Amino acid sequence: MGGGMTTVERTQVFLLPDLGEGLSEAEIVEWRVAVGDVVEVDQSVVEVETAKAVVDVPCPYAGRVVTLHGAAGEVRPVGQPLITIAPLDGGDEPAGHATYREEERAGSGNVLIGYGTGHGNATRRRRRPRLALAPEPVDAGTTADAAGPAVSRSGVAGSDGGSTAARTPAADAASGEPARSTAPLVISPIVRRLARERDVDLATVRGTGPGGVIRRADVEAALTAPAARLAAVPEPHVALAPTGDGDVVVPLTGVRKVIADKLSRSRREIPEVTIWVDVDATGLLETRAAINAATPDAPVSILALLARICLSGLRRYPQLNARVDTEGQRIVQSAGVHLGIAAQTDRGLLVPVLRDAQRLTTAELAAALAETTAAARAGTLAPARLTGGTFTLNNYGVFGVDGSTPIINQPEAALLGVGRIVDKPWVVDGQLAVRKVTQLSLTFDHRVCDGGVAGGFLRHVADCVERPALLIAAV
Repeated sequence: MGGGMTTVERTQVFLLPDLGEGLSEAEIVEWRVAVGDVVEVDQSVVEVETAKAVVDVPCPYAGRVVTLHGAAGEVRPVGQPLITIAPLDGGDEPAGHATYREEERAGSGNVLIGYGTGHGNATRRRRRPRLALAPEPVDAGTTADAAGPAVSRSGVAGSDGGSTAARTPAADAASGEPARSTAPLVISPIVRRLARERDVDLATVRGTGPGGVIRRADVEAALTAPAARLAAVPEPHVALAPTGDGDVVVPLTGVRKVIADKLSRSRREIPEVTIWVDVDATGLLETRAAINAATPDAPVSILALLARICLSGLRRYPQLNARVDTEGQRIVQSAGVHLGIAAQTDRGLLVPVLRDAQRLTTAELAAALAETTAAARAGTLAPARLTGGTFTLNNYGVFGVDGSTPIINQPEAALLGVGRIVDKPWVVDGQLAVRKVTQLSLTFDHRVCDGGVAGGFLRHVADCVERPALLIAAV
């Protein structure tokens, strides 16, 4: 480059990108690089946790890392600096770096929603458990002093991820203040501001971040604790309720917090009703076996056949493929079926979405379901794949249960549940026989329809399970 531009002038600052629908911030879980490291275009530089997923963020610039903006446990707003990269001197250029020169000038363009191309993505490790584990028991010295209100005297880390310098007992003695054995360890200025605005004494908060760092979730947990609800009482010594020896404390953060908030909102807002019916699934199993015998290279799962049946039912009863717009005082029926599939993962219950599922063939449905559920359990789904559903299929039979009254995945209006398929006595043509029987349940929002529509949908699904040939007749 010409013009005598200095290294400082030529640094490129990568801002935290938009990581998905409705997400305005992300918490840094772990940096993949350190100051001084050389990075390439689209190399993953940091793992962050949003309200919907844990994702690796690739950097669109190549060069040497100058600054890491933020430390593990700190929350960064979207659009704020994440990492600063300086160009390499000629002698520092890594092998193959020249191939990235053009992309470096303009950015790779691969930092979209959740993931870029990412180098070494196939061997990427999920090290989320380091932050997900419950904190270890805290010694008595780390709790608030019963003799008086504790005062936070921890050092403030800069937003660029500098180390936290907590004051030592010696420093306290020099200033004439009483010595403390510990001080609250706070890195994020966002956490400090939240504590100040909500009148939370950080000295009473147990940090669950690396090294005991107090995170935003810890402050929010303190607000919802029974002690926090006594804030209106003029009592300066209120602290968190004590925990017993051996108790496991799991912070309600990340995906777990989103699940809790969403289900609570669903139960508060939606007048839900659940209806159910037992069905003979013998014909469905026989149909699946016949399909897989004819196409062994593209096997079809029972879940895929149930998805196909749901799509047939929603074509007949579109009232259930809808949502209630409370602000606009209207019901919106979706033109396409964005089918959510409830999937249990190590990080909690996720509902990845197959968009416009009505356009897929049964074989395509089977392939998409297998790929989507595998990605959800591996934690590699982009956040955008977890939103926008219009109807959910929940196969809780995999847990060995017969029935359930699940909570609707708000803002959807209905959810079909499927229990385990087991041998049961069943009357066939007036004779008792052993058949493969399952229970189907439909939970629906009573605001979008009445019992006639809901019952008609569930009966259509049940009839198709018992006589899959009806699917052909319904096309």
